[in-house]
Amino acid sequence: MCSTGWVRWERQRAGEGEPSLPGLDGLVRSVRSPEFDGVTFHEVHAKSVLNRVAEGSQVPFRWTVNPYRGCSHACTYCLEGGTPVLMADGRHKPISELKVGDLIFGTRGHGVARRLVPTEVLAHWTTVREAYRVTLDDGTAIVAGPDHRFLGARGWKYVTGSMLGAAQRPHLEVGGDLVGGGRFARTPDETLGYRAGYLCGMLRSGGFATEADAAARALRYLPDFGSSVGFMRLPAEPDAHWSRGFLAGLFDLAGAYRRGVLSIAHDETDVVDAMFAALDRFSFEYDTVGHRRYPGRRQARLTGGTGEVLRFLHLTDPAVAWKRSLDGATIGSARRTVASVDALGLELPLFDITTGTGDFIAEGMVSHNCFARNTHTYLDFDAGHDFDTQVVVKVNAPQVLAAQLKRPSWQREHVAMGTNTDPYQRAEGRYRLMPGIIRALADSGTPLSILSKGTVMARDLPLLEAVSKDVPVSLAVSIALLDRELQRRLEPGTPSPQARLDLVRKARAAGLPCSVLVAPVLPYLTDSVEALDALFTQLADAGAGSVTVIPLHLRPGAREWFASWLGRNHPQLVPRYKRLYSRGAYADRGYRALLGERVGPLLRRHGLARETGYNPRTAAEPEVPAPRAEAPPPASEQLRLL
Repeated sequence: MCSTGWVRWERQRAGEGEPSLPGLDGLVRSVRSPEFDGVTFHEVHAKSVLNRVAEGSQVPFRWTVNPYRGCSHACTYCLEGGTPVLMADGRHKPISELKVGDLIFGTRGHGVARRLVPTEVLAHWTTVREAYRVTLDDGTAIVAGPDHRFLGARGWKYVTGSMLGAAQRPHLEVGGDLVGGGRFARTPDETLGYRAGYLCGMLRSGGFATEADAAARALRYLPDFGSSVGFMRLPAEPDAHWSRGFLAGLFDLAGAYRRGVLSIAHDETDVVDAMFAALDRFSFEYDTVGHRRYPGRRQARLTGGTGEVLRFLHLTDPAVAWKRSLDGATIGSARRTVASVDALGLELPLFDITTGTGDFIAEGMVSHNCFARNTHTYLDFDAGHDFDTQVVVKVNAPQVLAAQLKRPSWQREHVAMGTNTDPYQRAEGRYRLMPGIIRALADSGTPLSILSKGTVMARDLPLLEAVSKDVPVSLAVSIALLDRELQRRLEPGTPSPQARLDLVRKARAAGLPCSVLVAPVLPYLTDSVEALDALFTQLADAGAGSVTVIPLHLRPGAREWFASWLGRNHPQLVPRYKRLYSRGAYADRGYRALLGERVGPLLRRHGLARETGYNPRTAAEPEVPAPRAEAPPPASEQLRLL
């Protein structure tokens, strides 16, 4: 993290009326981030961070350290991954494929009077969110989350909202106008027909005399035709691929884009006729005029504004970069009408970006960075969390812990981290509390272990490897399942199973003992022999030392949330879950015994039944904990998987 970014973060404060946690002692300030939708980070000066585990708790350790209360893993953002975004070179790319540092087009102006300007992608992230399809009058369809915003004729509009009550906010309505030209044309494939058309249009317009970009493309295409020059002839009945390439080649050598007008001029009658035929084929709007400097030439000038220019560039894909420059082009005059806004009835992986202008062009429409404010360019987070999350950050945790560990009464007992809140949640990428905590524990000679699902932990593996020479260190990674789609729905915003498997590999490569907590196992969803065997195969391949399996437990709060999710996604399982959890938070004893019988042989088969090296969770046999209904929950809290 750069020092400039930190200074800018330091300037952010939650505004008046921001929510605060009751009874929160030591509050320094509350900070909100545009990248963490609605999350308020309450930075506090803690008096103590070394916590004793409650007596009677069924865990094999007595002390824990939690630098955070609350978790910023999950997020709620915007657009379906295939949504095309307008790049600074005039082309487009799916939002899921964008990367930090990419140059795209945003807008500048006031209200709906907008001009295109290049801007940089500053952050890029994904989540799983309920999806809506916004359909426009030209057939444009954009799949977005309910909180995404588009520029309307009267300002920014959310996808969903209400005119009354707590959900009141400006939102899309059928018949309302949005700013933008609508659906992008798809870039042509470089088929043999397209290549032949490009060479014909380019070489009939001057060939290699000018434009290095066009010459480079032509040299790449020529070997496809050997010694033949047949591509120089105009075909009697060209197909669509040839026509696209022909227009691109003509534009590269005989076209121009100036002051918002795209034109192509030529003095050969047959070439001009072929040009008009190709423009007509794709229903371009254009005027035919003479050339003021060369009376013998005929010229086609596109009408229809920036939207028609974009359609030409995308449909034909010319090579010359400077002719594709749309910097300063007007987009505010183009409008499309909302035909419908429909809930799809399912959750989908959605993506969002942060840009230097605060907006971008998605499928031809001006699209706001979700939840961005004027400060969005100052931040470099890559994910957010549910909008109602409150995260307490003990910003002085390393210093307070170091002081506590120096007390004569401290007996250097094992300290476990990640037992309640993940210490390597995304916010740790900003606050960087764990390196100081690890050093404080190691300097005092205190054994430590860390349980996490956050791949931010990879950052500290060199430090953990170094301190493991002085104190026992062990790691555990939470990996509940391999099914990526199910994982996205249950753990939005968290690292993928593959990313966590890679974290296990990196930990073992660093010489650190690393076990895996398979929790929670979801009855009838992830508990089959096939699913568990596939998961254990991957865990063994990654080098996991051992595996501990914990079935789903449903405490109040999580119980209601999961019941709602199960009813929407797997209604046929609702009666079975009611029977399983009829006596409290834990699955009945019969199910736990059945799962234990299933898990034990699989773990032994994959060599995951016994830990090598120090780990406070080591047991003689793999076990599925079966606590009494009245017992406190396991300290792992399943890392708030749900």
